[in-house]
Amino acid sequence: MSEIDGVDRVFLAPAEFDRRIVDGELLEWSRIGSYRRGTPYPPLRARLDAGQPVLLPLDLRGAPLVRARLPDARLVLLSPPGYAPDATVVAIVEHTLTHDHTERVVDELVGLLGSSYPDPAWSRLRG
Repeated sequence: MSEIDGVDRVFLAPAEFDRRIVDGELLEWSRIGSYRRGTPYPPLRARLDAGQPVLLPLDLRGAPLVRARLPDARLVLLSPPGYAPDATVVAIVEHTLTHDHTERVVDELVGLLGSSYPDPAWSRLRG
C-alpha cells in the first residue's frame, strides 16, 4: 500500500478490482498495458467532505471519469513543452499548464487552486 496526498493506493487481484468498479468504489480507473490502476473513492470523498484539498495525478483517460463523478472538480492539465492537447481534452480541463519550469508551474497552480499552507513559498531558497 502507498499513499498519494493522503489517498491510499492498494494493489488488488483482478476479481477484487472488477468488484470495486461494479460497486462504484473507484473514482476513476484505466488500463495501462496488462495492468489497471484506479483511485479509491471512499477515502477521497471523506477528505473532500472534511474540506481537505486533494491532488490526484491522473492520466488523460481518468480525467473524464473524475469530471463525470465530481463535476465541481478543478482539472488542470500539466503538459510537456510542445505538446498540443486535442480538443476533447481541452474541453474537459479548466486550465492547461506547460511544465517547463517547476517553480513557475507550482506558482501558477497555487494561484489557480490556492494552498492549504499559510505561505506556499516557505521552503524555497531565496538569494
